[in-house]
Amino acid sequence: MDAISSLSELLAEQKHSSFVEIPGVLGQTFGQATIAATLPMSKLFSIYEVDLEVQRAIIPRNLSKLIDYINLYLEDRQPIYFPGIIFSARGAGHYDEENNVFRLQPIEKLYVVDGQHRLAAFQRIMETLQSQMARAKDRREYDKMEEITEKLRRLYAFPISTMTYIDINARQERQLFSDINKLPRKIGGNLAVLRDQRRFYHVAATELATKAPAMQTLTVDMFSERGKAPEYLFSYHLLIEILVALFEGRMKSAARNNGYQYEEKELQDQVSLAASYFNGLLHYLPTPAKGELVWSENIQIALALFFHEEATKTGKFNRYALEHALKILPHLNWNAIYVGDEKDRLPRRSRIMKAYQYIKNFYQEQNVFLISDKEDAG
Repeated sequence: MDAISSLSELLAEQKHSSFVEIPGVLGQTFGQATIAATLPMSKLFSIYEVDLEVQRAIIPRNLSKLIDYINLYLEDRQPIYFPGIIFSARGAGHYDEENNVFRLQPIEKLYVVDGQHRLAAFQRIMETLQSQMARAKDRREYDKMEEITEKLRRLYAFPISTMTYIDINARQERQLFSDINKLPRKIGGNLAVLRDQRRFYHVAATELATKAPAMQTLTVDMFSERGKAPEYLFSYHLLIEILVALFEGRMKSAARNNGYQYEEKELQDQVSLAASYFNGLLHYLPTPAKGELVWSENIQIALALFFHEEATKTGKFNRYALEHALKILPHLNWNAIYVGDEKDRLPRRSRIMKAYQYIKNFYQEQNVFLISDKEDAG
């Protein structure tokens, strides 16, 4: 995707073909004709469009995380993986069955159904690199120009799996987008293999769920990207949320230490502390069971937020302060947290914070009376 600097270059480019050609395989998905293809980013940059009536607005936080992830590939040369991007042709284009090629007129576009943030992240990095190239050229920094050119070449060549619905309308696109983003999705083998290249808390959650004995009792669904199968108590996503709350006192969306670069000792120390924490929960709380309020997502996150506060009062996470605070658990009346239908009616964050405040208030008022010196010593 080299820059065009003159009309003659543009005309020369157009002489090769009056169509944009996408080699791919024609098939059926949910009763609709689709084309599966793998395309380099250089081609995708020129053919996709975003319809804001179908897509939600870009979430800057999500975009930033994806840019960091792509930079693992550009800066550190680590392998990265992205799920396939789904497009809708809206009746445009023509499929040549003899040559297995889908052809678009230069003016025609594919509309994004799922993958807007991924494409935007690649687009943002491309624009940043092009700006850096222009500055390096002005300053005659030839070594830097060579480095940036190499990154752009790798960025343009990066392969993305795609599926294009040939003839669905905007209403069907909105329904498809909603279904994709709400339904649990199984993790493909290639993504599971690459979990070790994921962020700190993702790797910590994997280590914890597969190695800590407590998690064999609690059961974590490690095979779903979203949600959990009925036989599991925790989802993988919930385990990550609990870890962020326990070690940072934050909701997952505001996590600060969830980066790709970290020391192995830091990882193992936190996995060890987390294992000790879950052992404490199993010791003091009722037996884990579905429908048991204290093991629900909201209460578990609220507990982790509260125990973070108690364990870090000295400025550093203190295992003994955590163990002391855990002893309040048998004395709490979990059914007193929510009034009426609040457990179902309140927004998720409100339910978490209401539970957190209840636990905190109870501890401040009652811990001196309920946690005896003898009990604490034991």
